[in-house]
Amino acid sequence: MSALAVADDEPVAIDLLAQIHAARVYEVARESALESAPLLSARLGQRVLFKREDQQPVFSFKLRGAYNCMVQLDAAQRARGVVAASAGNHAQGVALAAAKLGIHATIVMPVTAPQLKVDAVRRFGGAMVDVVLAGDSYSDAQAAAAQLQAGHGAVFVHPFDDLAVIAGQGTIALEILRQHPGPLQAVFVPVGGGGLLAGVAACIKALRPEVQVIGVQAADSDAMASSLEADARIVLDEVGLFADGTAVKQVGALTFELCRRHVDAMLRVDTDAICAAIRDIYQETRSVPEPSGALALAGLKQYVATHGTGAGALVAIVSGANMNFDRLRFVAERAEVGEQREAVFAVTIPEERGSFRRFCAALGKHGITEFNYRIGDARSAHIFVGIQIADRAEREALAGAFRAQQFDVLDLTDDELAKLHLRHMIGGRSPLARHEVLYRFEFPERPGALVRFLDQLHPDWNISLFHYRSHGADYGRILVGIQVPPHERALFQRFLETLGYPHVDESGHPAYRLLLQG
Repeated sequence: MSALAVADDEPVAIDLLAQIHAARVYEVARESALESAPLLSARLGQRVLFKREDQQPVFSFKLRGAYNCMVQLDAAQRARGVVAASAGNHAQGVALAAAKLGIHATIVMPVTAPQLKVDAVRRFGGAMVDVVLAGDSYSDAQAAAAQLQAGHGAVFVHPFDDLAVIAGQGTIALEILRQHPGPLQAVFVPVGGGGLLAGVAACIKALRPEVQVIGVQAADSDAMASSLEADARIVLDEVGLFADGTAVKQVGALTFELCRRHVDAMLRVDTDAICAAIRDIYQETRSVPEPSGALALAGLKQYVATHGTGAGALVAIVSGANMNFDRLRFVAERAEVGEQREAVFAVTIPEERGSFRRFCAALGKHGITEFNYRIGDARSAHIFVGIQIADRAEREALAGAFRAQQFDVLDLTDDELAKLHLRHMIGGRSPLARHEVLYRFEFPERPGALVRFLDQLHPDWNISLFHYRSHGADYGRILVGIQVPPHERALFQRFLETLGYPHVDESGHPAYRLLLQG
């Protein structure tokens, strides 16, 4: 039996390990797989394992804690019903438990919760659940839930700061230790309010104290990391919304004390690293985790990059797969940068014959992921280009190759403004684009195809606009503005015929005339 001091309250006597062993999670949850990740293991030089909580019936670990809490309610408590607040995954766990146990639940979710999760809560809970949308974050939803609880006398099912919930989540650690009795260096755990981390850390430190337990948070939602550093629970002014499942402004009192006792380290990861981890998990498993579900792997990779490899396996808890489909485009674009596999540059070249070919020569055999240009200066051309790279060293070598051609280079790979906005805003009207014709071209999307296309463009016709972005399709699609004097249009048509690429003349398109034509 151990005593846990919580804030200014009297110490609470608990035997958390016994509660974890006794947790009734398997009435709704399954023992999730602990799977090897061979591609990552080979790349990182150390065995990597995924704890697949994304395979639970609600596609998240959260049903463990929610059900373990609700199944312990007595008849009077069940009759009053329950209230819960959640960004989505805890809500689904409460909904499933409510339907199975016949307990009415009112669940408050922030208005920013993905629609996928809102719909899932209604589906799992059916007639036993009412969903209320309130606030922009979990903390806002929690405040609204507290008001509902006070008005109805219902039991509040906390998503993390409850011993029964923590014990339910801790069963994941029991499974990991049973599934992998061999050498284990560290377990990486995603963190929002801290229920999962508290349960996993308490269990592992009681049974295998030599194993490190490392929490991972999104850099813009780092309440636990900041609280542990300050040795007191802090309240964040704002939280990020990309990793919405862990967007918590203040961690729990119980979870904070347990994490302070048992957690070895905390890591912060940015959005690009999370996107890269989502892609890694997809490549290993063919499943797509939600951003919070990939946090642990992003931290694992950061840890290896900083500390190098060691003895024993590394485990990342893949905590959920409730991904909104409309986020996939953003994830795909940012994953390359997060893995240092795409470099983004603004390159200035002289607006003169031959300079464009020198630019292409400096690219070498690198694949182009994006190419944006609009004529705007009679002396210089400013190009926004994305290039496939293998690592940071290759990125630096490319910048050096451009400078060797006497081109000015601005590395935008780590620039948020450029990656989020500027890449989509290059263009507009140009008084220099006289005699411009606008064409769409298609070409087979294979390595070097874009460079070959550029090489075949007639050197006597100036390119005044160029837009290309790789979207992983079988055909590449580009938009090109070319300055062709009227008396050379017949020659230009013969050129198009010999070029051999499917093309469409968009020179008369009303949107082009309105927005781009000089």
